[in-house]
Amino acid sequence: MNKIQIVLDIETTGINKNGPHYLNHKIIEIAAIKIINRKITKDVFHVFINPNRNIDIEAYNIHKISNNFLKKKPIFYNIANNLINFIKGHDLIIHNSKFDIGFINYELKLINYNIKIENICNIIDTLSISRKIFPCKKNNLDDLSIRLNINKKKRNKHSALNDVIILVNIYLKLTSKQLRIDFNKNLFYNNNIKYNNLLNSSFYNNKKLKIIFANNKEINNNNIFLNLIIKKYK
Repeated sequence: MNKIQIVLDIETTGINKNGPHYLNHKIIEIAAIKIINRKITKDVFHVFINPNRNIDIEAYNIHKISNNFLKKKPIFYNIANNLINFIKGHDLIIHNSKFDIGFINYELKLINYNIKIENICNIIDTLSISRKIFPCKKNNLDDLSIRLNINKKKRNKHSALNDVIILVNIYLKLTSKQLRIDFNKNLFYNNNIKYNNLLNSSFYNNKKLKIIFANNKEINNNNIFLNLIIKKYK
């Protein structure tokens, strides 16, 4: 049976700084890519939306989408059915899902749709996944894409479509079968039962591990070796 997953991102007119982040703001762009059995497909949902309100300058500086550009775009009501049909019944992969889901549910409520996205999709939050893998590090899309060798530098402009293309690659790398993650023990291990058992018995047997430090002679020899390497490649 094919495993269908949807990777989604949005851009908005801004955020409410007092109360729910979506209150009195609107979605202006939605992009979603379908992946089947971990393979990226050409099945893409992408739309710009007329919010019928002005875009905050802070938001504009991030995505560079103008009010004038959106004037002749459809309103959310006109794209809602297509969006629901595209994502319904599938895993929905989002970075910082609270933000996107809050906005989409708010938009649906405004047009009297008695639907909540979390009730029709299984939500997978890549921000939560990345925080478990890379604790105490920045885990926004730019930093993750650089860390995972997807992009070499941060971008000057964001869009839902560009972000979702980056996000689908981030998700596939974070959940690669080559390296599984034991979240409870915060340990990387190969997808092999023998290796798993060996790691579990070696590292989690409630015995204190003996730490063996290098002696002065070993440290000195290591420094000599490092100096030789430095001289060779100067």
